[in-house]
Amino acid sequence: MNLMPLACSTCRVSMIEGGGDAIGWSIFALLVVILAMLGTLVAFMVRLARREKQFLDPSLSDEPLAAEPNH
Repeated sequence: MNLMPLACSTCRVSMIEGGGDAIGWSIFALLVVILAMLGTLVAFMVRLARREKQFLDPSLSDEPLAAEPNH
């Protein structure tokens, strides 16, 4: 499907003159930014989980409830 006729003349001329790679590079740059943000979020959550496990005071945790038999 050719979308070139749908563009305005300025966009069409700049696309023909070599701006076609700009769209691909902008998509790639946005993908890199999104993956960096997701990686940072995952690393932060892993760090929180490890620190919780390392510094957990057992006296502050709840005891599992024993199942009471039904009468």
